[in-house]
Amino acid sequence: MTDPKHKLRPLPAFIFMTRWLQLPLYLGLILAQCVYVFHFWVELKDLIGAALGSDAALQHILQAVAVHAPVAADAAVQVPVPPTKLTETTIMLVVLGLIDVVMISNLLVMVIIGGYETFISRMNLDAHPDQPEWLSHVNASVLKTKLAMAIIGISSIHLLKTFINASVYDIKTLVAQTVIHIVFLLSAMAIAYTDRITTMTHNDSKHH
Repeated sequence: MTDPKHKLRPLPAFIFMTRWLQLPLYLGLILAQCVYVFHFWVELKDLIGAALGSDAALQHILQAVAVHAPVAADAAVQVPVPPTKLTETTIMLVVLGLIDVVMISNLLVMVIIGGYETFISRMNLDAHPDQPEWLSHVNASVLKTKLAMAIIGISSIHLLKTFINASVYDIKTLVAQTVIHIVFLLSAMAIAYTDRITTMTHNDSKHH
């Protein structure tokens, strides 16, 4: 039986200790999360201001959601005239942008907490009432699958924003974005299927 107080030899102990070099990376992601929170509230403030009649807030929103058509040689694609008031489409684009920020923030949380728990040190959150459900069985494989699903959600939001502004995109751009989204879907399915096979193989080996 292995002694729990057994100490590692100096070189393995030093190599194992280098995992803490990842800590500044996760702290940097926390700062990036702060930037996203600030950006979210700025956009939300402008949306509320535009709804209340602020022309400056409306202009900021229109600049933020404006999509410019690619320059065409035959000038067949026309850029629509910007609206002079808050429209349903503009509100939808702003809200989709806010949802996009939230989903990226969720992705950051999964990377920060899951990555720290998996690759650096245990957080010992088993008794904490707010422990995320997915963290109780997190490992590198589960984290990879959840990150893939989060990326698909973010890609879906961007694709929806593109379809809303489909009139200013050429067909090649629409097809390319759709194909890229499908590739993300297939990649996530492949990751999930590989994880399922690995789990089943591991369980079978334990029973035998």
